[in-house]
Amino acid sequence: MFSRTQVRRVLQRVPGKQRLGVYRFLPFFFVLGGTMEWIMIKVRVGHETFYDVYRRKASERRYQRRLDAAAETEPQRAIK
Repeated sequence: MFSRTQVRRVLQRVPGKQRLGVYRFLPFFFVLGGTMEWIMIKVRVGHETFYDVYRRKASERRYQRRLDAAAETEPQRAIK
């Protein structure tokens, strides 16, 4: 893989050390996060994107909670 000195050498070559310190890497991670977000929105795996799966799972959880709540109130109605 990479040795510690190789990694240190690459990190030292990133400009802005005097002025920004460790925050000089912030733009890189900002762009990386934006790219990941764009991929999750736009790139389809099969027929779904990440957010399609997220919305479907959230809907399934809401439906299951509603069923559980209805199942809890049903025995109470039968007792009265």
